[in-house]
Amino acid sequence: MKSKMAQGHVAVLVTIIIWGTTFISTKVLLEDFFPIEILFFRFLLGLTMLYIVYPYRLIVKNKKEELTFLFAGLSGVCLYYLLENIALTYTLASNVGIIISIAPFFTAIFTHLFMKEDEKLNSNFFVGFIFAILGIFLINFSGKADLEINPLGDILAIMAAVVWAIYSVLSKKISQYGYNTVQSTRRVFTYGILFMIPALFVFDFRFQPERFMNMQNLLNILFLGIGASAICFVTWNIAVKILGAVKTSVYIYLVPVITIITSVIILKEKVTIWGTIGTAMTLLGLLLSEYRGKKR
Repeated sequence: MKSKMAQGHVAVLVTIIIWGTTFISTKVLLEDFFPIEILFFRFLLGLTMLYIVYPYRLIVKNKKEELTFLFAGLSGVCLYYLLENIALTYTLASNVGIIISIAPFFTAIFTHLFMKEDEKLNSNFFVGFIFAILGIFLINFSGKADLEINPLGDILAIMAAVVWAIYSVLSKKISQYGYNTVQSTRRVFTYGILFMIPALFVFDFRFQPERFMNMQNLLNILFLGIGASAICFVTWNIAVKILGAVKTSVYIYLVPVITIITSVIILKEKVTIWGTIGTAMTLLGLLLSEYRGKKR
């Protein structure tokens, strides 16, 4: 049992390490691509890779389960990333980073309300949440003179956090169906892409494959499609299956920490004392949220 739990923690940690670097890739691609274009190419590539890895057809048992896959694709693939990417065009990446990090709180609430076998919440979860959010605030705004409020972008980021929480609960439900994780993830991707198609016409989608002749664009879309989508959604779903939606979601607190570490290594940015304190508080918040106390 302990080894299986360890596998769950490793799976979600790998996921978060990769996801923590995606803001940089997305920002680079936004110079030549619209948000909807990045999403479509990213998940189309991810879906293709999942078919190559495991080309077996998934036969869903009933309509209720099919609807769960449908809403998981709508929430976790289409709406979440569309809202997040559009939010990045209206507000600061630091604002989005903080607001998205409240997703574990919504996940805990939705899991408690809608899952029959809910994960019990204790005071440690909420204390950890407060520490983590304060830490993330210090990480994102350390060294800045003032806090910039962008109502539209910030509201879109809040909506993205809520939508991700919905996806986390649905992915927990899907994990209970007993299907292969790669097949389940592929099904979710398929519905997510189908829901994106109407948005392609609304947001002026351009095919223009010549943009991928730029090596920087090609490498970034490969990273987002294969690493951050195909691999990470599978590992995230594995973690949810083992750990549960709430325990897995609190690892989202680490995304800003990974982002700041990546910025130091790749972009050679300097870390302020407040950023260091914020990182320590975020890690403490994660540990507190994960701690369940000694069993009698």
